[in-house]
Amino acid sequence: MTTQPQTLPLAERASGLVGSVIDSSTSLLASQTHDIVRFAMGSPAAEAVPTQILSEIGAQALGPDAADAFDYAATEGDPALREALLSMLEGTSDATTSDRLTITSGGMQGLDLACKLFVDPGDLVVVESPTYTNGSATALSYQAELLEVPVDHAGLDVDSLESQVEAAGRTPKAIYTVPTFQNPSGASMSLERRHRLLDLARRWGSVVIDDDPYGMLRFAGEPLPTLRELGGGDPLVFSVRTFSKIVAPGLRVGWVDAAPELGQLLINAKQAMDTCTNLPAQRLVAGFLAGGHLEEHLVTQRAEYLRRKVAMQESLTEHFGDIARWTDPEGGFFLWVSFEQPVLTEALFPVALAEGVAYIPGNAFSPSQAFPHDLRLCFASTPPDRIREGVARLRRAVDQLAAQA
Repeated sequence: MTTQPQTLPLAERASGLVGSVIDSSTSLLASQTHDIVRFAMGSPAAEAVPTQILSEIGAQALGPDAADAFDYAATEGDPALREALLSMLEGTSDATTSDRLTITSGGMQGLDLACKLFVDPGDLVVVESPTYTNGSATALSYQAELLEVPVDHAGLDVDSLESQVEAAGRTPKAIYTVPTFQNPSGASMSLERRHRLLDLARRWGSVVIDDDPYGMLRFAGEPLPTLRELGGGDPLVFSVRTFSKIVAPGLRVGWVDAAPELGQLLINAKQAMDTCTNLPAQRLVAGFLAGGHLEEHLVTQRAEYLRRKVAMQESLTEHFGDIARWTDPEGGFFLWVSFEQPVLTEALFPVALAEGVAYIPGNAFSPSQAFPHDLRLCFASTPPDRIREGVARLRRAVDQLAAQA
C-alpha cells in the first residue's frame, strides 16, 4: 500500500508569514568561515553589553538563595522590575503609571500584542517606507493590508499620509511608526509632524503603534517629546519599548505603555503566548535599573555611537562620495545609503559577503520592494577601525559588481 502525499491544512494566515531578512542574517553570518565586517544586524556591539555588571547582579539575584527567580512570574511583569522601571522613567518623556505598564518578551512581543488586539484581516495598516521589517511582517501575519507612506529627513511624511489615506477611500485601523532614529533610515519625526500625526489618528480613530527602541540613544541635537508624552494618555497611542538596544538584546525584555482599559486584554493575550516574560532576565534588568547603572551606561554608549557614526560617514565620503548619499542621524544605530548611480543592492549582497562585509539590502525594508538601490548599515556594532575596513570592502564589492555587468 502506497501512502499518498498529503497537503497540510495550513491556516490562511500562514501565507502572510514573511519572516525577517534581518534576523535570518544572524544564521547566515554564523555559517561563514572568513572574516566579515558586520554592518547587518541592528544590535549593540558585544563590548557595549554591560556583562560584568550583569554578571555581578546575576550572582546575587539568581544565586542559591533566590530559588523563586526561576519560577513563573506574574504575566504583567515581576514587581521588582515594574517598580524599578517606573522609577527609571520618572521625569522622562516616557513617565507613566503602573496601570499602563505591561512587561513583554522584547519589543517584538509588544508589536505582536498591538496587532493581536487591534488588527483584523483586511484592515488597512499604515507603515513607513522604508520601515522596520519585523514590524510590517507582524501586521501582515494578522492579514492586514499595508499602506506604505514615505519617510524623509523629518520622519514620516504626514502630508503624504493624509493624501494617501484620502486616495485609499478608507481610514487606517493602525499607524505603525518608529518616530525617533527610525529603523532603517535613522530619521526622527519632527515635532510638528508628531502633533499632526496624533491629530490625524484622532480624526480617523486610528491606533498609533509607537515603536521607540532608540530614543534613549540620542548623541546630538535637541530631544523631542515622545508620542507617549504628546498623547497625554490618549488610548489611541500604544507605545512599545525594549531593553534590547540600551542594555542587551539577548535578555528579550521590554514593555508596553497602553491605556489602563487594555490591561486585562494584554494579560489575556500574553498568557496565550508565553504565560510570562523570562523571570531570571527580568530580575537582571531590575537589578541593573535599581542599582543606578543605566544612566552611566547610556552616557558611555552615546559617546561611542557618535564616534562610530562619524567614522562611518567619513569612510563613506572617502569611498562613496561620488556615487551615493546617506542620512545623518542624531542617535540610534543606522545609516541609510542611497546610490545615485543605480546599484542593485540585492545583487551586490553576495559579492560583498565574499569580499568580507555584510549589510541589509533596501528592499528588505519595504513590503513592495521599493528600495532596490538602497541599503542599511549599522554603525553601532563595529569599532571605527573595522568600520573603515568594512566600507572599503563594500566599495570594492560595488566595483566588482559593476565590472561584471
